[in-house]
Amino acid sequence: MSARDEVLARVRAALAAPPTGELPPPGERSGTPDGLPERDGRPHPGPAPAPDDGAPVGEAEVPRAYRASGELVAGGAEVVALLEDRLVDYKATVHHVGGDGDAGIARVVGEIVAAARSDASDGAALVVPDGLDPAWLATLPEGLTVRTDSRGEPLSPAELDGSLGVVTACRVAIAETGTIVLDGEPDQGRRAVSLVPDLHVCVVRAEQVVQLVPEAVRLLAAHPERPQTWISGPSATSDIELERVEGVHGPRRLHVILA
Repeated sequence: MSARDEVLARVRAALAAPPTGELPPPGERSGTPDGLPERDGRPHPGPAPAPDDGAPVGEAEVPRAYRASGELVAGGAEVVALLEDRLVDYKATVHHVGGDGDAGIARVVGEIVAAARSDASDGAALVVPDGLDPAWLATLPEGLTVRTDSRGEPLSPAELDGSLGVVTACRVAIAETGTIVLDGEPDQGRRAVSLVPDLHVCVVRAEQVVQLVPEAVRLLAAHPERPQTWISGPSATSDIELERVEGVHGPRRLHVILA
């Protein structure tokens, strides 16, 4: 059995899907709401009868044999090194601040922004979410305009697009997949601020790094109402002739500061 067949078999079993080759009634197959005709004009058959096996609908047992946690300690040197390896493979630029704390973060942010400013149009502003630690902006180039974005006073898409870039924090980082997750907290901002500007500078603290996706999901599940952005390297696509093109639907440059 191929990996694809195995995955599909597990999905069918989990969802109690009909066997391969056996199709459900037209209305169930297309998802047409009750009372409306099918797309080909046939009458809708109505909702399928509930299975008479005594088990409540939607409570089929779902196998959860995946690893819930990794062997690497969250925040440890090994898991941080694994994250860096994956980020570099995704063409992100990684910076270390060692034990310098906020002063080190500010120094690296200043260096990245100064380099980006030399290539940007005159007057381009740096965007920051309203809850970002101001200590991280202590060494910005002189004369640089900093614009704050908030849900109460959001910048327009045009203003974000014309900006120099954005600096944010993150909620959690997943080492095995090289993924950084933002969940809309004030130091991370609206989803648009990390998706529209060409440059995204993201600060990841060592204690925020976990090894596996399930570990990150458990943390994120504490606040399921927050909007999430999962970032695995700069925005890129290979849809056209398998040629990688960066910046198609998000930042073309991703700088990650490991603190």
